[in-house]
Amino acid sequence: MPNQNQITEKESLEIITSMIQKAKGTYYETGIGPILWGSVVSFASFVTFLQMKYEFTIGFDVWLLVLFAIIPQIMISMREKKTGRIKKYEDDALDTVWLVFGISLFCLIVYRNAVPSVTTRLIAAEGWQMMKHYTDGSKPDEPLIPFVPSFYSIYIMLYAFPTLVTGLVKKFRPMIYGAILSYGLFVMSCFTTSWNDMLLGTITALLCWLIPGILLRRKYLAQKTAKANV
Repeated sequence: MPNQNQITEKESLEIITSMIQKAKGTYYETGIGPILWGSVVSFASFVTFLQMKYEFTIGFDVWLLVLFAIIPQIMISMREKKTGRIKKYEDDALDTVWLVFGISLFCLIVYRNAVPSVTTRLIAAEGWQMMKHYTDGSKPDEPLIPFVPSFYSIYIMLYAFPTLVTGLVKKFRPMIYGAILSYGLFVMSCFTTSWNDMLLGTITALLCWLIPGILLRRKYLAQKTAKANV
């Protein structure tokens, strides 16, 4: 009987240890999601910066790539669910944070695209028009399409929000530092031109997502290798 109790206790300890190790695994994401979004957003921001600064066009809206990136992101999420890994309550909460972030980002895109044309139509119905007037008289007045000044600053601030929440909950310092630096870039963007805002947005995507994503990926692969060697 003593030997049987000893074996039972040992088995119980092994089960508990196994459960703890599985639970710890939830802290390490694959890193694919942050790498994907960091790459796409930084690329779109930088291309837009070049187009605005050097006044050229590539023939299509580069930000469509961000929308297309949703498809592989959904596939990644579905594949990770099929792995059957243990999910904690905090993981569900973070999923909700990122869902709200995505919805908010979509709403901002709709706002940016809809408001100028709607405003133009509304003021035209009232019988007046916005004009660009050169104070030095070097050029004649030109019709001006309404726009939101330094609008990309809002994107920069929004990028930092879910990143900081994730970093604090997961205790992942690269995301915490990236988010804090991004809030600093938001303040800076309030005092720069719109095309410079795009460059700051590029840096924000690198700090918030791409660099932390690469670090997460390395940690995930190292953990996976260590488990395979056990």
